Amino acid sequence: MYQPDEIDQQIIRALQKDGRMPNVDIARQVGVTEGTVRKRLERLLDLDVLRIAALPEPAAVGLPIHTMIGLEVDLAALSTVIEHLIKLPALYAIYYVTGDYDLILDALFPDTGSLTRFLTDEIGRLEGVRKSSTTHILRTVKSAADWEVPRTERAEVLVVDDDPDFVEFCRTVLEKEGYRVSSNSNGDEAFARVCIIKPDLVILDVMMQGVLDGLNTSRLMRGDKDLAKIPIVMVSSIVDSPYAGMFPTDEHVPVDSFLTKPVSPERLLAEIQRWTGKT
Repeated sequence: MYQPDEIDQQIIRALQKDGRMPNVDIARQVGVTEGTVRKRLERLLDLDVLRIAALPEPAAVGLPIHTMIGLEVDLAALSTVIEHLIKLPALYAIYYVTGDYDLILDALFPDTGSLTRFLTDEIGRLEGVRKSSTTHILRTVKSAADWEVPRTERAEVLVVDDDPDFVEFCRTVLEKEGYRVSSNSNGDEAFARVCIIKPDLVILDVMMQGVLDGLNTSRLMRGDKDLAKIPIVMVSSIVDSPYAGMFPTDEHVPVDSFLTKPVSPERLLAEIQRWTGKT
């Protein structure tokens, strides 16, 4: 089961408010790149987590009578009844349920006369229906379009790295273990995001938009009283690069752990569990 992380949820909420919002506007609102939004949307659609559709406003198209109809149906006739009901244009949705009724119909009509005729001509003559009950909806307080994916209590990890392959590696490893994962590709974006979401842990590269970009970000975090206690696991290949001499070895590096790339999934998970205390 895929669990949308905070960035996914922000993208979904933006589209719930305006399904035509361009990716670039969503990116600006969420605080990520347009490419990130595009890739996230492709994944959400491919996994059937998100379905983008136009939802007509019933009253605006001449269907102000919104009614819920409960049907008690003989089990032997249930399939035949459902096949018939699916073809009826007045039915907005059909639910197969437990409880006093077997089916709940969500129906829309232009007036009460049309509702009466539907109950008499369609439902009343339908073989296998033993009992029906009708409930008028006076006002919709909250609809499916207003629902938001519930926030979870799982540990949230921010991966800061300009290597998309490493980011995807972290996402695959961590989400499989139940962690929520978001990402940024440079220190400036990451620091801004940390201030907003305050993750449980940050996985931080060193060399990004500058040779010591990640190191500077760790110093900013440690200098901020609201962020200073967030664990930082620095994962970098700088020790095997031509820039190794630029990394300070004669002073305290403000991180909780330093791992050298490449890092195994087991080693990465062990460090995250060590510093978050969450699995």
